[in-house]
Amino acid sequence: MHRAAGRIVAPKAAIPLSLFLFVDRIPIMIATLTCAEEATVGLDTDVSQLRRGDLDALSALVARYQNRLYRYLLRLVRNSADADDLFQQTWIRVAEQIRRYDPNRNFDAWLFTLARHLAIDFLRRRHPGSLDEPPADDPHGETMAAKLAAKEPPALDGILERERGSRLAECVSGLPIHYREVLSLRFEEEMKLEDIAVVLDAPLSTVKTRLRRGLDNLRSSLESRYPGERWT
Repeated sequence: MHRAAGRIVAPKAAIPLSLFLFVDRIPIMIATLTCAEEATVGLDTDVSQLRRGDLDALSALVARYQNRLYRYLLRLVRNSADADDLFQQTWIRVAEQIRRYDPNRNFDAWLFTLARHLAIDFLRRRHPGSLDEPPADDPHGETMAAKLAAKEPPALDGILERERGSRLAECVSGLPIHYREVLSLRFEEEMKLEDIAVVLDAPLSTVKTRLRRGLDNLRSSLESRYPGERWT
């Protein structure tokens, strides 16, 4: 899929025209949706209807996940315009691949996996080189993802909306991407560790290690920047 004159152009694959007509409605829909609580009731119904080609069900899913999915993408790319674009791309990908979704799987994990793949591909294009492997000449073994510079602090809510949220936000923003995303999925999206492992395509032991090290790094950063305060 590519863009021409600022608009999304359909690929040569046989995708229903109605899908691309729906794409133009996404920004308007996002702007007019309320911030109603993302209830879980009806998720299976919405997914089943979308699998049958009902694009109104896609609208319902966008409403259900708009805050959570955008927040996660923003955490990865740290740029609101890029997160907006990836958010739209994710839902296009959902519509394209929904019939390949296994209803026995956790839909949250499947959705966030699609979003993560798009975000990682985007970051790789912007920062050539692997995000997953440390350079051979790096004595500290830092990955490219760990060296991505923050352009602006992400919007934080949920667990970070408390008395010292702004300080936590600043420190979380400075963490390497593999720590930011696991902290976001665990504490903001409240995902189970097993589901996080699916999203990251990583062993459960790796997820636990990243979570522990991410918390350790966050605590060290907070204690270094704000000595004398307790963060445990």
